[in-house]
Amino acid sequence: MNNPLIQVSSDTVTAADTLMDVYSQKWEGASGFENANAAIQAAASHDLIFIVLAVSLVIWFVLLFFIIRVDKKVGELEQKLEQPNIK
Repeated sequence: MNNPLIQVSSDTVTAADTLMDVYSQKWEGASGFENANAAIQAAASHDLIFIVLAVSLVIWFVLLFFIIRVDKKVGELEQKLEQPNIK
């Protein structure tokens, strides 16, 4: 009584372990950042999480600014349309 789901699961784990062995040296990080600029040293020392956070926050703030700006312009246009045209 061989369950095929258990076999697939063990094959997947074996494949993942094989990939980990192949790429483990590439994931350990590179040496030689002593002569790099400050941005590269910061990225290497913090595993890029803070850089990703900063970039995503900048994107969100730009989108928020754009939405507020468009809302103000639409509000002004609505006010112009509501005013009667007196000539």
